Amino acid sequence: MHEPWWIAIIEALIIINLVMVTFAYLTWTERKVMGRIQLRYGPNRAGPFGLLQPIADMVKLIRKEAFAPSSAIPIPYIAAPIVSMFTALAAFAVIPFGPGWTINGWHVNGEVANVPIALLLIFALGSIGVYGFMVGGWASESKFSILGSMRTCAQLVSYEVSLALSVLGVVILGRSLSLVDIVHRQGEFLPFAAPQFVGMVIFFIAGIAETSRAPFDLPEADTELVGGYHTEYSGMRWGVFQTSEYINLITLSGLMVTLFFSGWHGPWGLGPLWFVLKVLVLLFVFIWVRTTLPRLRYDQLMKFGWKILLPAATINAVVTALCVVAF
Repeated sequence: MHEPWWIAIIEALIIINLVMVTFAYLTWTERKVMGRIQLRYGPNRAGPFGLLQPIADMVKLIRKEAFAPSSAIPIPYIAAPIVSMFTALAAFAVIPFGPGWTINGWHVNGEVANVPIALLLIFALGSIGVYGFMVGGWASESKFSILGSMRTCAQLVSYEVSLALSVLGVVILGRSLSLVDIVHRQGEFLPFAAPQFVGMVIFFIAGIAETSRAPFDLPEADTELVGGYHTEYSGMRWGVFQTSEYINLITLSGLMVTLFFSGWHGPWGLGPLWFVLKVLVLLFVFIWVRTTLPRLRYDQLMKFGWKILLPAATINAVVTALCVVAF
């Protein structure tokens, strides 16, 4: 059964709003968790337990003056953060969060769009999103922003190869590039985190680098490059860049749950609730890593990507293929 187009639009609007709310309170959660780990309180002034802090931050960014360098190139300068945020949101459309339902005789899919090559689509959207960071730094006409965008390009390209190779074993075991088929295969078999443990670890590490999270946050290294590719952005334009980074983190967590942790499958038939709980656990792990690990130097970062993760991902994919052929 196929759902009508108007149900898909309603589903997309609901998912976008849920992701945006998750992003807003992920910033609050991150500051609270980091505060507790570092023996401090975190946000606690705006509202009870600081729960209104994300709203206060949004109001501040909206009201803050949006300055721009006089030599900035207007159209790409304004379009860059929009491109980054659009690709981040669009990638979530193909991630399945439930088995599908029939409501009042209408069929509702467990994903916004069931694309046969959904995995390739996510990687393609991620590659397009990189242009937002690169163009933003270039269009700012600032040497610091250009240096930041070049470092972003070098990092994302180097780890994107390892990220793609780390999921080849999952594709071989799932026998499909469709995320829906991969989730169903894990429901019939077992979570791919078990047979693909090496691939999962590589995916997790490369994913941290792809989202420019600590300890791989050199594209935004404040002490070296002032603010990286978004040095010359302020107000809500800067806020859109930050929003895209957090949404990329949520999308990456959802993709990891889909590829390695059986997606929405789980005991007691909770469906989407299992998907949400697994995503929240992974987001906590990302925050934990940021809080506890020191930043890598640039030479360490590049060496880690090309000389360690890339060969490991390649070997993992080859071994998986040989095992499938043998058995």
